[in-house]
Amino acid sequence: MTLFEEEIEDEDRDKWIVWFDSASNALGHGVGVVLVTPNDQCIPFRARLGFDCMNNMAEYEACTLGTQAVIDFKVKFLKVYGDSALVIHQLRGEWETKDHKLIPYQAYIKKQTKFFNDIYFHHIPREENQMADVLATLASMFQLTPHGDLQYIKFRCRGKLSHCCLIEEDKDGKPWYFDIR
Repeated sequence: MTLFEEEIEDEDRDKWIVWFDSASNALGHGVGVVLVTPNDQCIPFRARLGFDCMNNMAEYEACTLGTQAVIDFKVKFLKVYGDSALVIHQLRGEWETKDHKLIPYQAYIKKQTKFFNDIYFHHIPREENQMADVLATLASMFQLTPHGDLQYIKFRCRGKLSHCCLIEEDKDGKPWYFDIR
């Protein structure tokens, strides 16, 4: 490892990452956020929006959920990734925010940036934002219940078919298909 690589690694050591996205469909609006700690622990968040809004408002809601969550963790160095070019470029100050519905969102997130020593907003392709997208879609499809929030959802990857666990070897040492003619 070179000195330059060590400097970059030291620089990013304390940085948290926020991936955010929103989903809007006939069933409603949802937002998804994935926090990644400096030691690569993933913390997923999702929320259903209980109000009608535009797609860009939902994107800002997702970004806000992510930045609020890391403020609660007292994070000082943050990288924010989203696939909404509009939101990212407006937050960087590269594009003007003209829509009167989006101006308060931009102002609110800009106010939140004062809680960080360093914060960077990065635009990424949609294909690189799959987990946040899935969480947002899931949140948008659930109807809210009077019993409160849904509990944490854990995703697992299964490497083999579940029915294969039931196949046992015959005690005679012959394969299961031996008697099939």
